[in-house]
Amino acid sequence: MNRFILNETSYHGAGAIKAIADEVKKRGFKKAFVCSDPDLVKFRVTDKVLKVLENAGYAYELYSDIKPNPTIENVQTGVAAYKKSGADYIIAIGGGSSMDTAKAIGIIIANPEHEDVRSLEGAVDTKKPSVPIIAVPTTAGTAAEVTINYVITDVEKNRKFVCVDPHDIPVVAVIDPEMMATMPKGLTAATGMDALTHAIEGYITKGAWELSDMFHLKAIEIIAKSLRGAVANTPEGREGMALGQYVAGMGFSNVGLGIVHSMAHPLGALYDTPHGVANAIILPTVMEYNAPATGEKYREIARAMGVKGVDDMTEEEYRKAAIAAVKQLSHDVGIPADLKNIVKEEDIDFLAQSAMDDACRPGNPKDPTKEDIIALYKSLL
Repeated sequence: MNRFILNETSYHGAGAIKAIADEVKKRGFKKAFVCSDPDLVKFRVTDKVLKVLENAGYAYELYSDIKPNPTIENVQTGVAAYKKSGADYIIAIGGGSSMDTAKAIGIIIANPEHEDVRSLEGAVDTKKPSVPIIAVPTTAGTAAEVTINYVITDVEKNRKFVCVDPHDIPVVAVIDPEMMATMPKGLTAATGMDALTHAIEGYITKGAWELSDMFHLKAIEIIAKSLRGAVANTPEGREGMALGQYVAGMGFSNVGLGIVHSMAHPLGALYDTPHGVANAIILPTVMEYNAPATGEKYREIARAMGVKGVDDMTEEEYRKAAIAAVKQLSHDVGIPADLKNIVKEEDIDFLAQSAMDDACRPGNPKDPTKEDIIALYKSLL
């Protein structure tokens, strides 16, 4: 049996944030607890949504104690702030950091027995749905607005942990490319490659099936056509990436990921490496490692990436073509080719063990050993 979970409602296109006021009215919400990271507040991106609330006469309280890799402490202070605020719903504005923090806060408020944030790790059977969340992404990558996953950093243990809970999915997702127009090139590239990683890993994961394949292949196609334009800040590129990353999220949220994410998570925890950058660097190498366990799927990845003549290629040729197309896109948008300036060799054993313990690892199409993971890290130095 396969399960598929999506938002109740989503809005897409330029100006979509105007729909927030209608949703608040329709659902009878009284006061918003707005989660948004400090930079978005500083550069007045958050203000675009706050003005929608103000113009409609709706109350809100802003919470911005959120780090790029949100921590247990960020969640704990957010829970305390929510309790004091008198809010009855959450609006999450930002990338994965804001939305992951909002999900953890919403789950704990609804399920106070999970006040210990670490108790949310893995596939936890919470009893009640999160406080209602309206999610407004400002990056085109994480797709946290449509997933049942979130990631929190445990600073004390130098690790990230993945939480998987159908109760955390936002009730409304608002995907407005105008909210993404101020993203700098580097962040656009990193989050875009994160979205491509979601689509490719979701397509080859053990849990993949026909319905998820449909989303992932379309997402690869859209991202391959749109990311270069998004980095150049063209309207078409931004619009394409806003859609492509969401479509990828619809798929991988329901079938899982693989060891690209398992290897990227500890880099974020130990070195604060941007998640999309870590994924982009690791992806081609892991694709090479996974290739023998993917059947004919790399042919379809190559086709979706825009490679011509794949039907005339041998298995070895289309696998190499798929990997080469991913490498080329990553290069074109300015992603580093290796981990030389990120990883310290003395940390590799710890990183590999963290990757083996990561919740994404079991979904990988090829079962890795710790020694395999160590070798993959070393090959990228």
